[in-house]
Amino acid sequence: MDLMANTLLSAGASPAMIHSVEEIPEFTPKALGVCINAGTLAPDWLPGMKLAAQVANQSKKPWVLDPVAAGGSSFRLKACLELLALKPSVVRGNGSEILALFKGCVDSNSKGADSVHGSSDAVEAAKSLAQQSGSVVAISGAVDYITDGDRVVCVHNGVPMLQKITASGCSVTALIAAFVAVDPSHAVEATASALAIFGVASEVGMDMARGPASLRTLLIDSLYGLDEATALGRVRINRL
Repeated sequence: MDLMANTLLSAGASPAMIHSVEEIPEFTPKALGVCINAGTLAPDWLPGMKLAAQVANQSKKPWVLDPVAAGGSSFRLKACLELLALKPSVVRGNGSEILALFKGCVDSNSKGADSVHGSSDAVEAAKSLAQQSGSVVAISGAVDYITDGDRVVCVHNGVPMLQKITASGCSVTALIAAFVAVDPSHAVEATASALAIFGVASEVGMDMARGPASLRTLLIDSLYGLDEATALGRVRINRL
């Protein structure tokens, strides 16, 4: 939550980490976008997650699902599929997470939140999942792929060291929620932009970093200090 909140603050958004079912009916309608993250999933948290999705839908606010380690256990997979059925605007996961949602089964080779599949391995699954769910589906990896079931957009920004920073994937999902909140009618473009900007910030930070700990700090600094010229000069987005 710390890195997610600081990512949002650095990008100019205003985060609030809400879990209680007692708060969600009042708080969620005030938000411009909602991010639901399954990383710390527990039975006590699931009702609040479902309620937040339902209230966001009722309030016509976009919401983004991060199905962390969806293929890691039956409980986690069932919860993520139930959340997917509530029609998120965007689903963002790594290759293994997207494949688990598409196949609807636990992966015996799962390594939790670590992907055992490359992002390119899940492109066709992501397209089918997008068509079935009505959600934009984004796959993070060496190349990020974003699809609405028809178009496929590729983002080529980022650094391998991000894999060594806990919650970097969660943080980019939060940033996607912020970008989609600004432009909900163009979810593919907003998602690709968020992934590219986060990737550029990591590249700028990596120029000065000595390892994952320093990159974690420099990622936030770089995102905060990113200017238009640097962003436009370094963003690499194309159609597949």
